[in-house]
Amino acid sequence: MASARIERRDFIRLFSQAQFLAAAGRPGELPPPGPPEIVFAGRSNVGKSSAINAIVGRKRLAFTSKTPGRTQTINFYSLADAARLVDLPGYGYARVPRAQRAQWRGLVGEYLRLRPNLAGVVVIMDARHPLTALDAQLLEWLGERRRLLLLAKADKLTRAEQDALKRRFADALLFSSATGQGVEECRGLLESWLEQTAEIKSPR
Repeated sequence: MASARIERRDFIRLFSQAQFLAAAGRPGELPPPGPPEIVFAGRSNVGKSSAINAIVGRKRLAFTSKTPGRTQTINFYSLADAARLVDLPGYGYARVPRAQRAQWRGLVGEYLRLRPNLAGVVVIMDARHPLTALDAQLLEWLGERRRLLLLAKADKLTRAEQDALKRRFADALLFSSATGQGVEECRGLLESWLEQTAEIKSPR
């Protein structure tokens, strides 16, 4: 985008223009750092691809599958030239061979360690089974990086169960790609991340 400072309204429009950019199965295949990137991480079959599709308002931008562990690459989606969404391989699925899991960990670790343009991480957890041991490990691994806890599949909970989750995870967002719950709120937060990052990199 030609303007040095990207306004929030531009990001709102850009989300609807999301396009597949690249898939990386090895560190050498990662696209060069460029615009700010928002990363989506979560356990296999937690609804990560569905969440991305809901946020950008597209049905099949990110491929969804009933087979856990299918995504074996880091997938990049461009928001024109202003930002990117990054879909990390799902973690924690037991049927994936150990050697493959180790390869994924190395790839994701290399990405997180070297990426200077990381605007924030969306950690997606199943609202019915939040904060598993693997989720806790991921949060520890992320350290002080800016992050949002997204409790997906919230539509499968009763109102009382949702209220209990809100009390337990005050800084998390209840989300459902099926009903649209939390989609606008999530998109608004991600837009603010991108706007803040753009302001830091391109001061007036």
